[in-house]
Amino acid sequence: MNRWSMFLVVTLSAAVPAAVILAGIGRGPRGGEAGPERITSLAEDPLWPPWSKPPEGGARFTIAMIDNAPDLHGDVNDPQLVVFFAGNQFMAWPDLLAAFRAAHPEVRRIFAETLPPGILADQMEQGALVVGNLRITVRPDVYAAGKDRIDRLQKEKGWFSRTEAYARNRLAILVYRGNPKHVASLKDLGRTDVTVSMPNPKWEGVANRIIEAYRKAGGQDLVDAVMKRKVDAGTTFLTHIHHRQTPLRVMLRWSDAGPVWYTEAKFQESLGHPVATVEVPEAENVVATYVAARLKDAPHAAAADAFMDFLASDAARAVYRKYGFLPPQ
Repeated sequence: MNRWSMFLVVTLSAAVPAAVILAGIGRGPRGGEAGPERITSLAEDPLWPPWSKPPEGGARFTIAMIDNAPDLHGDVNDPQLVVFFAGNQFMAWPDLLAAFRAAHPEVRRIFAETLPPGILADQMEQGALVVGNLRITVRPDVYAAGKDRIDRLQKEKGWFSRTEAYARNRLAILVYRGNPKHVASLKDLGRTDVTVSMPNPKWEGVANRIIEAYRKAGGQDLVDAVMKRKVDAGTTFLTHIHHRQTPLRVMLRWSDAGPVWYTEAKFQESLGHPVATVEVPEAENVVATYVAARLKDAPHAAAADAFMDFLASDAARAVYRKYGFLPPQ
C-alpha cells in the first residue's frame, strides 16, 4: 500500500468501524490511478460524503476525510424517535425528515442511521454500535430494510409488531463519466478488463439481489466470474458499505463499474459527480420491496406509530418518487 492509499485508510470518514475502514475503500491491485493531486483535491470538493446538507444548530466541525459520519443523522442525545434505515435510502432522509416534522412538530429530536441493514441488525442484536471511539447504545423504534430480511428477522427473532411496505427499487450499473470501458450490461462485469465494486453478501443484502440478476443475465458462469474468479484476481472489490464505497471508487477510477440501486446512480448524477448510469433491462433486473418494521419494544411508542403511518402517506411517497423509487405494490 502506498502512502496515499494509507492516507485514505487512516482518514476515511467515521461512518463505519475501523475494521471496516481497513477492508474499505482502498484500491485493488488493478484499480485505476488516483495520484496525490487527485486525492488532495478530493478533500476540498463535493465528491466526499455526506452528499447532503448538515443539520442546523451547533458548532460545525465536519472535516472531509478526517471527521465525517455521513450515515449517522441528527440527535443522538435523548432522541424522541430513532429510525434505522437501510443505507441505500440515505439521499431521501433529509426530505423525509422535513416532511415528517411538518406533520408532527412535537417530535423534534430524531436520530437515524443509514448503514447496511446487516450492520443495523447486528447493532440491534448486540445493543450497541462502535464507530471509531464512539459507542452508540440507542435502540431503534423503527427498522427498515428489504422485505426478505424483515420476514427472516420476524421469523427468527419476532422483533416486530407491525410492518409496512413503502417503496420499491431496481438495479443499475454505475460507471465513470463517458463510460470509458464501454460497459453495456451486467455480462460486461464478468470481463477480465473491467474492475468491479461489488457489495459483500456477508454484510449487505443487496449483494444477493445482484447475484440473482447476474444469474438472469449470464447464468452461473457470470456469478462465478464476478464473485469468485475476479475476487481471487483482485478485479472484483467487495465492499462493506456499498452506497458510499462504490460511488467513491468509481469516481476515483479505482473501479470501472459497480452494480447499485437505480436511485443511487441517479442521485450521484444529480449532484454533478463524474459518473453515468447504465440501465439494466427488465428481463435481467430484480425489484426489491422496502419494508418498515415497528419494534415491539420501541422506546418511543407513539412516535414510532406516527412514523409508520407517515411512511404510508402521500407525503412520504412523494419524497421517494422524487428520488426515483417505485411505489409499493
